[in-house]
Amino acid sequence: MRGIISYGGYVPYHRLDLTSIGAMFSGGGRGTRSVASYDEDTTTMGVEAARLALASARGDIAIDDLWFSTTSPAYADKTNATTVHAALQLPSSVVAADMVGAVRSASGALLGALRGPRTAMVVCSDTRGGLPGGPDEAAGGDGASCLIVGDDSAGPVAAEFLGAGSATAEFVDRWRVPGEARSRMWEDRFGEVQYVPLAEEAWAAALADAGVTAAKVKKLFVAGLHARAVKRAAGRIAGDKTHVVDGFTGVVGNTGAAQATLGLAAMLEEAKTGEIIAVATLADGVDVMIFKVTKENRKLKTARPVADQLVGGGPVGYGKFLSWRGMVEVEPPRRPSPDRPSSSAAARVQDWKYGFVGSVDRDSGAVHMPPARVSYKGGAVDDMEQRPMAAAHGTVVTYTVDRMMYSPSPPTIFAVVDFDGGGRMPVELTDVEPEEVEVGTRLEMTFRRLFTSDGIHNYFWKAAPIRPSAAG
Repeated sequence: MRGIISYGGYVPYHRLDLTSIGAMFSGGGRGTRSVASYDEDTTTMGVEAARLALASARGDIAIDDLWFSTTSPAYADKTNATTVHAALQLPSSVVAADMVGAVRSASGALLGALRGPRTAMVVCSDTRGGLPGGPDEAAGGDGASCLIVGDDSAGPVAAEFLGAGSATAEFVDRWRVPGEARSRMWEDRFGEVQYVPLAEEAWAAALADAGVTAAKVKKLFVAGLHARAVKRAAGRIAGDKTHVVDGFTGVVGNTGAAQATLGLAAMLEEAKTGEIIAVATLADGVDVMIFKVTKENRKLKTARPVADQLVGGGPVGYGKFLSWRGMVEVEPPRRPSPDRPSSSAAARVQDWKYGFVGSVDRDSGAVHMPPARVSYKGGAVDDMEQRPMAAAHGTVVTYTVDRMMYSPSPPTIFAVVDFDGGGRMPVELTDVEPEEVEVGTRLEMTFRRLFTSDGIHNYFWKAAPIRPSAAG
């Protein structure tokens, strides 16, 4: 049996009220959209989704391949997947490669993993937007998802892959040339006329490949950036007994390359054993994948359900959103900009910088962050072993709010944190307002971008408050 072994979805903490767009420009709408923070990009969000998938998995899974897909890569001429690989502390033997540029890259990565023989981690992440006041700004959303794909020799399969169908055609419906801040669309009816027949063709092929009828499919998630075509295609291919799952409209928005797999993760969280579910992606053609939920799916303990993240989140003002997106230039802190990160220095401390791996003295048990050669307790030299700390929780001992230091989004909050099981260090906080922090606040670690200088992104770990889930 081959299929999805584990999964995780990540929705950023911040939400933009769409009515705030209309208050400044025409456009906007009702509801909210998810917003990646100033210190997040598609790479950091992909790391968070992958961490959730690994945390939800039953036992350790030996990953062979890591495929990273996005329409908004943090780097060109450099592989973004290798940063995800480093943050997850995967073995050097794991292949890490990007599939970027178009929404269909994500469904292509997942199809390739499902049809291949190896155990693959498929990470899909996107930030969507457009020019201020435009429809894409309001309809878009930011988020990421991760699916771990393999056969039952790698781990219990939660959703068996039954089959797939595709239909490809060349037509210019949506496009964006490199360097542009927005994508463009042809007339709405054109895309609708193109996509609907392709959806019917791919749907028929997927049903035949899976050996099931449309009436057997209980839930269907249709993804795509052309809203009219998505709605029309869903209506045409869904059977009388098929429930079309909403695509997070009015809460998160359309997460582009991550939308289909984020929807699939959300469906699996709620699916019943034996249900047959399907996901379709409309992007330069149509890809349809069909799965059967197994009893193993109920045994997964989802680390942070998508449903909980949908009802969480804190507001962000429209002005701050525009500054985070680089659409407006605000007065910078009157401090020198940070120096370019050193590639050679980063390579020497890769486990610490990307994996947040400290050290522990074998004799005394003292935890050192960052890792050290000499123990502060007892003075033992070179008698350390590694101590991964990315999953550790901690408590604020003391903190300060700095409104003067350089930051893309001041003020900066630093806290001295005591980690459960040992270890203390100053950590920058994120996704929190100064008035929310107090001594005793519980924290968890999250992978973020500190700053960018000379085109080099300086990635490291910050801490965010542990917030209660919707389930209590």
